[in-house]
Amino acid sequence: MSLRLQKTAPRRTGRCDDPPPDGLLRGIEEFNRQEFFEQHETLEEIWIHEPDAVRYLYQGILQVGVGFYHWRRGNWRGAVAKLGHGLAKLEPYRPTCMTIDVERLVLETTKLRDDLQQLGADRIPLFPPPGLPQVHRLSNTL
Repeated sequence: MSLRLQKTAPRRTGRCDDPPPDGLLRGIEEFNRQEFFEQHETLEEIWIHEPDAVRYLYQGILQVGVGFYHWRRGNWRGAVAKLGHGLAKLEPYRPTCMTIDVERLVLETTKLRDDLQQLGADRIPLFPPPGLPQVHRLSNTL
């Protein structure tokens, strides 16, 4: 039996008050170690199976990480696109969701994406840039 999820838009849900699932914590650890390929795999696994719209929080973090992965590989177009997609997914979960400081991640990523966009494909800076965001938690317990 396959799990068929109804496509919805990113939106804040009551699940934001829940503690983060183990897969999200593992994906955040990988993101913060700049293991962007690995965080993609980890977060995709929980994103695909999550029926609640909080799934877009997971997907937003995943896409920001993929944007940084593209940046590291010198793919300006992929970096700008994926960072933008991730930011759009994260927007409804500001300022916090599942103890994640979404506000900080959005602000720090937006600045880097805007700087990258302004520089253009011919002037892509070396990776990692100063101020590379990490995913922060506001508390470890609820």
